[in-house]
Amino acid sequence: MPRFSVIVPVYKVQAYLHACLDSVLGQSYRDIEVIAVDDRSPDGCGEILDAYAARDERLRVLHLEENVGLGRARNAAMPHATGDYLFFLDSDDTLTPGALRALADRLDETGDPDVLVFDYARTYWWGGTRRNVLSHVLTEAAGSTFTAAERPGILELLMVVWNKVYRRDFVEREGFTFPPGYYEDTPWTFPVLLSAERIATLDRICLYYRQRRQGNILSTTSRKHFDVHEQYARVFRFVDARPALAHWRPFLHAKMGEHCLDILSKPDRLPPSDRAEFFRRTAEMFHAHRPPGVRTPAELRALEGGYAGYLLRRRAQRTGRDLARRAGQVRAATAARAVRARSLLRRPLDPDLAVYSAFSHRGMYGDPAAVYRAARELAPHVRGVWVVADEERAAVLPPDTPYVLLDSPGYRRVTERATYFVNNVNWPWALAKRPGSVHVHTHQGTPLKYMGADLLGKPGARLHFDVPRMLRRADRWDYSLVANRHSERVWEGAFPCHFTSLRSGSPRNDVLVRGDEERARATRERLGVPAGDTVVLYAPTRRDYRRDGLVERIDLARFAADLGEGRTLVVRLHPSLADGPARGLGLAELHRRGVLVDATDEPEVQDVLLAADVLVTDYSAVMVDYALLDRPIVIHADDWDAFRASRGVYVDVTAEAPGHVTRSYRELAWLFASGTWADAESARLRAAFRERFCEFDDGGAAERVVRTLMLGEPMPDPPAGPGLLPAQAGGRDLLTPS
Repeated sequence: MPRFSVIVPVYKVQAYLHACLDSVLGQSYRDIEVIAVDDRSPDGCGEILDAYAARDERLRVLHLEENVGLGRARNAAMPHATGDYLFFLDSDDTLTPGALRALADRLDETGDPDVLVFDYARTYWWGGTRRNVLSHVLTEAAGSTFTAAERPGILELLMVVWNKVYRRDFVEREGFTFPPGYYEDTPWTFPVLLSAERIATLDRICLYYRQRRQGNILSTTSRKHFDVHEQYARVFRFVDARPALAHWRPFLHAKMGEHCLDILSKPDRLPPSDRAEFFRRTAEMFHAHRPPGVRTPAELRALEGGYAGYLLRRRAQRTGRDLARRAGQVRAATAARAVRARSLLRRPLDPDLAVYSAFSHRGMYGDPAAVYRAARELAPHVRGVWVVADEERAAVLPPDTPYVLLDSPGYRRVTERATYFVNNVNWPWALAKRPGSVHVHTHQGTPLKYMGADLLGKPGARLHFDVPRMLRRADRWDYSLVANRHSERVWEGAFPCHFTSLRSGSPRNDVLVRGDEERARATRERLGVPAGDTVVLYAPTRRDYRRDGLVERIDLARFAADLGEGRTLVVRLHPSLADGPARGLGLAELHRRGVLVDATDEPEVQDVLLAADVLVTDYSAVMVDYALLDRPIVIHADDWDAFRASRGVYVDVTAEAPGHVTRSYRELAWLFASGTWADAESARLRAAFRERFCEFDDGGAAERVVRTLMLGEPMPDPPAGPGLLPAQAGGRDLLTPS
C-alpha cells in the first residue's frame, strides 16, 4: 500500500489545477496515490483530471454526479484510499519541492503518529509570500510526539485540514468525516487533535496556501457564513459525548467566540442586512455553551450585550485620527456616489445601446469589429457606437459608422447609458461599471506568453504596466471570450476576477475559417504582390529583454533573395513595434526598393493571413489564428531561451510547434530550399496544434456572441473541433524547391 493517499477535491479551479497536480505528481517521493474528486465542476477540471490520469497511473479520478461541496467531496474519496496516511490537499494550493519526502522521513522518525502537523506559507497573487506567523509553535514541539493536552499551543494554529497528514486507521477507527457547509474544517480538526494520542510536528514549509485575489469561498459575501454556528455545535456535541474531553469546553467556548467575531469583523463576509442577526445568533450560542464559573475574556465581553453595544465597542477601538480619516473618506465617497447616483438616475440604461472599442480606440478592428458587424445583421435594434481616440482615427472608419471621441461629452453620454461594452483592451479607468451593464472582453489572441497577474514575476516584461491597476479594470468584465480550453484556463488564472468564460471562438477569425479568396486576392493586389507569386509571411513578435522590444533575428534582404523568383516576402511587425525604429532600420527602405512588402500598416491582420501561403513566425500568437487556414507554419526560434526567461511562456512552441522549428538562419534557408517546410511531418504537427488551439472556432463565433449576450438565446455547445477548412489561398502553386 502507498505511504500517502493525497485527496484533492476539485471545483472550478481549472486555472490552478495544473500547478496543483504537477506539484504532487512531480515530487521526488513517489510512494503515493492521488484521488481527485471532480465535484461536478462546470469548467474544464474534469477533462484536465482525466488527461493527467491517462498519463500517471497513481492518479484516480472520481466524477460525482452532483455538486456536494468540499467536505462531502473529501468524504467520497476516503473509502477509496489505501495509503498509510491521508493528505487533504485543496486543488488551488501546491506542495513545495521535497515536501512528501520530508513528511515521510518525519513520520518514520516519530514512529507513525496519529497526526503530523507541518508548516505552510501564504502565496499572494501579486507575487508575495508570507510564512505562517505561528511557525514557532512547530519549532517548540519539534521533539517527540505529544497530545494536545501536553502542548495546547498546537490548537492555536490555523484550524484547517490541509496542514496535517492523518494516519488512516486512526481516522477510520474514530469515524471522522466532514460535514456539509462552510467552515467544514472546524468540526474535523478540533475532534481529530483532541482525540489523537500521538501528535508530531514538522518545522518545514510543505505547502503553498494560495491567497486568491477573488474567488475564495470564505471571502464571498453570503449567508452561508452562518454555517459556522452549526459547525461549532458539532464540536460541542463531540466533546459532550466524551466526558474525558470536558476540560476543553472553556477553550472551545472562547475559540468559538473569537472565530465568529472575526467573521463579523470582515467587511466581505456577511451581507450588511444580516450582520445584526449573525451577532445575535453568536451571542445566543456563546451564552448557551458558556461553562459555569468561567470568566469571559475582555475581548469577548461584547457577546454579553447587544449588537448596538458591539458596534460602539468597535468604534471605540479606533483612534481619533483613524476615525477622522475614515469619516472623511466615507463622506467623500458618499458625496461622490450621490453625485454619480443623481447623474445615473437621469440617464437610465439603454437596453439597445452597445459601445465598441478596439486596440486602445484605434478604430473598427479585431473581435469587436466582428461582433459589431454580426450585431448589425442579427440584432439591428441594438445601436452600436464606436469609441475612437481622435478625428484622425474616426476618418478611417467605414462610412456612416456612429462614433464618439474619447473623453468627449458624447463619449460620456453613451458610456453612461450603454448596456453592452465590447472591447479587446481594458476600458479607461474613469469609466464606472453600472449595475445591469454587460462588459465583454474579447482579448487579442490566444495567450502563449505570460499575461496579467503572471507578469508580476517578470519585471522586464511588465515595464510601464501597473498590474494591480490593470486587474482592477478587469474587474468590470462580465464575459471573457475564449477559442480553446487553454485560453480559458490561462485567462482565469492571469486575471483573477469575477467573470464568465464564454466558449465562443474568436469572432475576428470567422473569416479565416470560412475562407475568402476574393478578400485574399484584393489584399495581394493592394500590397503589390505579383500575380501568381507565393507569399511567405514573416510576423515576428516583440522581445521583452530589449527596452525597445526590437531584435533583428533575420537579414530580411538575404531571406527575400534566398526565396528566389516567384516568391514574395511579406513582413508584418508586432503592433508595438510599428511606430518604433524597426522600420527605419531597413524595413521601409527594402519595401521602397521592392525587395519585400511591409504589411505592418494593414489595418486587419486577417487580410494579411488570408493572402499568405506560409507563415514564418517566432513566438507570436498569430500562429494560432493562421493555423485555422491549415497552411504551413515555420517557427524560427533562435533566441527561445532568452525569450522564455524574460517574458515567461504558457506553451513551449518549440516542443508543441505547429510546424517545423529552426534554430538558425541556415536551418531556415535550408527548410525552404529543400521544400521540407511543407512535408507530411509539417502537416502532422499542424493537425495536432489545430486540435488543441482551434477547438471552438467554426466560423460562427460572432453570431454566438450576439445571440447569447444580446438576444438572450441559450449558449450552444461549443464545436467539437476546428470548422471546415478553406482551400489554399487562390489555388496558387506553393513554394517548391529551387
